[in-house]
Amino acid sequence: MKTMKKIVCALMTLVLLLSSVPAVFADEADTNPIDQDAACSLTIWKFDYTNAKKDGVWDEDTFPSTGWQESYVENALINTNRKGDTDGQNGNALGNGQTSKGYAIAGVEFTYLKVADITTFQNQETTQVLYGFHKTDAANLLKAIGLENGANRCAEADSLDADRCFYTSDTLNKALSQSLEANSTTVKNALETFIRNGGTAMDPTNEVGKTSAKNLPVGLYLLVETKVPEMVTSTTNPFFVSLPMTTVTGNNNSASQNGGAAWNYDVVVYPKQETGIPTLEKTVREAKADTGKNEGSASITDGFAHTATGSAGDTMEYQIISTLPTITSQATALSTYNFYDTLCEGLTYSKDTGVTVEFFTDAACTDKVATWNKDSSKFTVTYSEDGRHMTVDIAKAGLDEINGATANKNGKLYTGYSNYTARVTYSAVINSDKSFAYGEKGNENTVILTWKRTSGDYYDTLIDDCHVFSFGLDLTKLFSDVDAETAAETKLYDSVKFKIQNKADGTWIIAKRNDEEGVYYVTGHTDKEADATVFTPVTMGKSYGHIMVKGLEEDTYTITETQTANGYTLLKNAITVTISLKENTANTCNVYAKDVLGVLQNDPHYSFDGGEDLKLANIPQRALSHNYPTASATVDKNDVTMLEDNGSANAEVPLTVKNTKGFDLPKTGDHGTWMYSLVGILMMSAAAGVIVLTTRKKHGR
Repeated sequence: MKTMKKIVCALMTLVLLLSSVPAVFADEADTNPIDQDAACSLTIWKFDYTNAKKDGVWDEDTFPSTGWQESYVENALINTNRKGDTDGQNGNALGNGQTSKGYAIAGVEFTYLKVADITTFQNQETTQVLYGFHKTDAANLLKAIGLENGANRCAEADSLDADRCFYTSDTLNKALSQSLEANSTTVKNALETFIRNGGTAMDPTNEVGKTSAKNLPVGLYLLVETKVPEMVTSTTNPFFVSLPMTTVTGNNNSASQNGGAAWNYDVVVYPKQETGIPTLEKTVREAKADTGKNEGSASITDGFAHTATGSAGDTMEYQIISTLPTITSQATALSTYNFYDTLCEGLTYSKDTGVTVEFFTDAACTDKVATWNKDSSKFTVTYSEDGRHMTVDIAKAGLDEINGATANKNGKLYTGYSNYTARVTYSAVINSDKSFAYGEKGNENTVILTWKRTSGDYYDTLIDDCHVFSFGLDLTKLFSDVDAETAAETKLYDSVKFKIQNKADGTWIIAKRNDEEGVYYVTGHTDKEADATVFTPVTMGKSYGHIMVKGLEEDTYTITETQTANGYTLLKNAITVTISLKENTANTCNVYAKDVLGVLQNDPHYSFDGGEDLKLANIPQRALSHNYPTASATVDKNDVTMLEDNGSANAEVPLTVKNTKGFDLPKTGDHGTWMYSLVGILMMSAAAGVIVLTTRKKHGR
């Protein structure tokens, strides 16, 4: 009887010893000692607690983890439409082809391994439950959690089995907790490696986030999360589960719990999970070398936006900002991270300057930790044959650095560049030809981020875009007294000359005329007026006296007439033309189209046709969109209606310059001249008469 009392006492104290370990559910309370031949089971439910909490449908403080199956948990998190669920069927494609319901997470894999036997140890004074680990088989496990070579074991129990080390649950819980807190990634990776060598992988969680393992023998088990879908940013910490475990009283199913009074052979756990995905944003600005803009801030991101204007021939600078996912273990490490960039036809990559990749600890890109240049072995850059596509692929050396098992500046729980901000920069030149689209249609430039976890067998993608705009000037030259056709026939246009100056920065426009099109395309700028392009009207077919200039950015310009046809009056003042862009909130650009959640899976270089291969992720995500601008123009501060170009609205500023005739001067040989001649003759005749009279008087005649 004394022995039996000691055993019962030991078993009753187990609930206190395992208070920090996931608990157990039993179909029926069992007051007898452990049945060593019983078949146990383990059930795991996975939910997106991160977004459930954000959406206000879950409060973790109201749910004490007891180990019992709690029906209210499933009701709250499965039978609830999550925000972002737009199909009306309480279900979304999860990204890997599986369907999830509510806040359930499908596709999570746990691996289990029995690591110790449950033993009762009794000495002269104490009876307690111990867990016996085989010294050889469990050596790497014990080393990972700081119990190498039997450290902190219950040495008094060595006599039970010379090949095993025995520990209390208190020692095991403390060792595992402290090791994870000190170096989470290293410990997780070590335990993942350990369990893959002998553990058994459970089926991935299904559409309601559930997976189970049955017919498990009695013992202490190690559970490690070995595969996660894309939205999981932090794997659940490895944990021990004792099968069976002593009952724990909770708030639900209270009639059957009877905490501390029975053994539970069916464990039900609800591990916490952090969720989220990388971010992606592509922006553009005119290069500082081409403008005085972007100089007002010390920030390297100053001046970048989703929309920008530039003149033909200008260099446009691009930046791609991506927040890396959380990396906490091998299961969340990255095996693929690349950027597939597409330029519009009207721009050309500046291959000579190449690509630079930088990493920052913060989203504002103020604390730089690394710079990879174009000659770095950390990434590769490839261009398509048509020159419109560029792939920046993080190489193995770069991935090793990103996944590196060292504590970073964002916290000791993270590894490498976990949660850091990656900044990819490159430049491109606006083509000086018709390939560039002018007006509000703009020139779209997209980037696709493709990433893959080491534990995943599919890809995830994000996309963002930016737009570059440029405009034109359509100047029509007229003469007051003749029509355009006559002016062309009489070659009046041949003498007409204009120059254009950017009033904002004082530079003069340089352009080259395409004679086949009769269009001037801007190619650059100059500080010297003498080097500025002289624009002359073009006559082609039935189009007379036009000066078409394409490739002007948003700015204020002065158009000066420097010469006109002979006999016509030059303009007194230069003409001031202002092109303005304003955000149009009614015209939103959303490159995701149907995918309001922002993530597409399975095809790293997919087409945007909404095909069946595109699966929406069950991830509430900010829709990465921006507004298109609308353009307007004034001529000498008077509003004008801009013209379209190739179906693009508000593309060209219309301007008409009419020269009038100069004032007529008297012609040589007209009536005024004869009058002067007659007067002169009469005066000369009078003078001659005087001379004759004078001569006669002298000679006495």
